[in-house]
Amino acid sequence: MIQTHALAHEPMDMPVHIMAKPAGPACNLDCNYCFYTEKEALFDCGSKRMSDDVLKAYTIANCGQSPEEIIFAWQGGEPTLLGIDFFKRALALQSQYANGKRITNTIQTNGTLLDDEWCSFLAENDFLVGLSLDGPDWIHDRYRVDRQGKPTHARVMKALGRLKKHGAEYNVLACVNKLSSKHPDEVYTFFKEAGVQHIQFIPIVERVPDQATRDLGLKLGMPGDGGSREVTEWTAPPEAYGDFLISVFDSWVRNDVGNIFVMNFEWALSTWMGYEAPTCRFAPRCGRSFIMECNGDIYACDHYVYPEYRLGNIQSDSLATMACAGAQISFGAAKEERLPGSCRQCEWLTHCRGGCPKHRFTATPNDDHNLNYLCPGYKKYFSHINKYMNIMKKLTFVGQPASRIMDVIRGPVAVVTE
Repeated sequence: MIQTHALAHEPMDMPVHIMAKPAGPACNLDCNYCFYTEKEALFDCGSKRMSDDVLKAYTIANCGQSPEEIIFAWQGGEPTLLGIDFFKRALALQSQYANGKRITNTIQTNGTLLDDEWCSFLAENDFLVGLSLDGPDWIHDRYRVDRQGKPTHARVMKALGRLKKHGAEYNVLACVNKLSSKHPDEVYTFFKEAGVQHIQFIPIVERVPDQATRDLGLKLGMPGDGGSREVTEWTAPPEAYGDFLISVFDSWVRNDVGNIFVMNFEWALSTWMGYEAPTCRFAPRCGRSFIMECNGDIYACDHYVYPEYRLGNIQSDSLATMACAGAQISFGAAKEERLPGSCRQCEWLTHCRGGCPKHRFTATPNDDHNLNYLCPGYKKYFSHINKYMNIMKKLTFVGQPASRIMDVIRGPVAVVTE
């Protein structure tokens, strides 16, 4: 019998985003830099399949939120391990409990299981597919291998072709690690030649574990003040990540604005225009993006799936109660409250907001702790794009498309009017 708290049906003024992991940390790949598959050591998710009872409770709770558009986000591990029938049941429940609201489904996948049947299903049901692809084969296959240690690039490229063939909406999630950070031009050119129009570049930052973390059965350092400041060999160096973004930006801003959408640049333009960043990474506070494991357990954040950050369970606790819990309020506020003094005085604060708290484990020159590991790279990047962002901001405010910046750069045509 499903136990759903009465408040689970009551709309919240401030809804939360819930990323569901229907297969838990189970995955058919063994990517070297993955921070999630090791979570199997921390909790028992049974058969690593979300039960129909949990699925129903999740659907009722999510549809009970206040917005007119409700997002169901599926991630892993590898969510396609559950098969198409699971998602057919999910769609049926969404239809049953939508109560007139628009429903959007997103799924993040490594792509290796996406055959024609899968791609047809995703296209017909308007799933937005986030496909993990790091670039050309010699970059992608360096870390993204299967359980037998075999390369996966060729399989992912076949999936990309099938998604296009069936007309599925997709974007590419490209991890920037130590290797790829050195080759921005090759990575960006690869995506352009592959016909990819929507890209997000995700920095890989992982710490080596201290002994206490190893004792838990984990191979990567946990977020927080304690632990080692030493990073793994695949972690992107701070300035290299900044240089990577700068190089891609320089090509994009001269040739591809309006045709290729790099989410990192879209986020930046939002903050330059005075809006809050659309991504939690650069938002002032955390705390509105939950993770739900396959057993229904809710955690504070994708990067904080550890016992001390468990908020409750979707079958027995309401979203409103979990979102308003003192521990979660404190967790969200800590991002802003614990900013180092150097961040508060930084000219790029409104665009960075200290970055992801998971990455805030280094010290300032004055030994002020809680500085983002990527800070030097972010400073280089924001400083470099500033003049271009100001031009695009002005273009937008006078009713011209941001893509006209390419004409401004080429000159001498005047395209900005007061």
